[in-house]
Amino acid sequence: MLTMSLTRRALIQRISLASAGCAFGIPGLAATVESGGHENDWRWLVGNWDVRHERLRDRLVGSTTWDEFGGKCNSWPTLGGLGNVDDCLLYLPTGAYRAIGPRAFDPATGKWSIWWLDGRSASKLDPPVVGGFAAQEGEFFGDDVHKGTPVKVRFRWHETGSKRPHWDQAFSTDGGKSWEINWRNYFTRTSATPTPLPFDEPAPEAAADWKFLAGEWRVRNRRLTKAGAWEEFDSTLTNRPVMSGLGNVGDNVFHAADGDPGKTYRGVSLRAYDTTERVWRSWWLDGRRPATISSSVAGKFENGVGTLIGEDVIDGRKVLVRSRWSNITAKSTRWEQATSTDGTRWDTNWSADLERAG
Repeated sequence: MLTMSLTRRALIQRISLASAGCAFGIPGLAATVESGGHENDWRWLVGNWDVRHERLRDRLVGSTTWDEFGGKCNSWPTLGGLGNVDDCLLYLPTGAYRAIGPRAFDPATGKWSIWWLDGRSASKLDPPVVGGFAAQEGEFFGDDVHKGTPVKVRFRWHETGSKRPHWDQAFSTDGGKSWEINWRNYFTRTSATPTPLPFDEPAPEAAADWKFLAGEWRVRNRRLTKAGAWEEFDSTLTNRPVMSGLGNVGDNVFHAADGDPGKTYRGVSLRAYDTTERVWRSWWLDGRRPATISSSVAGKFENGVGTLIGEDVIDGRKVLVRSRWSNITAKSTRWEQATSTDGTRWDTNWSADLERAG
């Protein structure tokens, strides 16, 4: 059992405010940040693309053999333009796979963060690369591990205003003094309007789990405040399936309980099916802290109810947080968040009733 120095009610209230958005896609309210025009940084990428890939067969061993293959990309904005997501289909020589690439801009640093979620290993997000654009060129840097070796990672975008923008990835084992390019992409636009990529046929069984959530929703939220009272406020959700239905992305806009437009706030929920563990994983990208993505929570649907559970830390102590989807129909559904210190007794601190828009 998790023991806590806080009173039970105080703990529930703190979790409601501190962790709800971090874990499950319903954030606290915060003032809107100034974009500085960066909502246009990736406008050139919005739409659908055919992609030609050139990938080094073996990395950091002096290889000169490249594999060439095709792919597709569908890119759309999130977070009012201060974020975006790529839904990717790659036709590797060894077989096709799906992936998504979420991005977010941090006004505090003036930099973009880019993550990668490989559908073949959906238990984790790759560490982000961070950077930005100068004219039509972009550079982003990060740290990762390749086959046990720590590496610096570099992404570069070139000629982003041209008809054929291109990208490359490189690794460095000497702190960035020298680089080996191991992947290149060349993009050819097929549509200026983002449209979903085709699903695999037959569709994976798990792809049906979140089918109910696709589309646009009006949401009425009820949340426990620090003062111990319940507040109500509205939000909207646009949810898109990705990775042939084995993932989905929700773009959320929240409005202050007092109607102050300056407190409108955004966030993105990311979900993917972990085919190894046979569970769904969910992450939250909080618009107030866009340089980080929350740890995942995991679970599955049983008897028409989706339950995902994870850990959070409040005042240095671990607590359990549960996200539950229920009352699912074609036009409505309900979401609830509850917390527990022992995994047995759960206290609800947030609920949301969703009605399909239009």
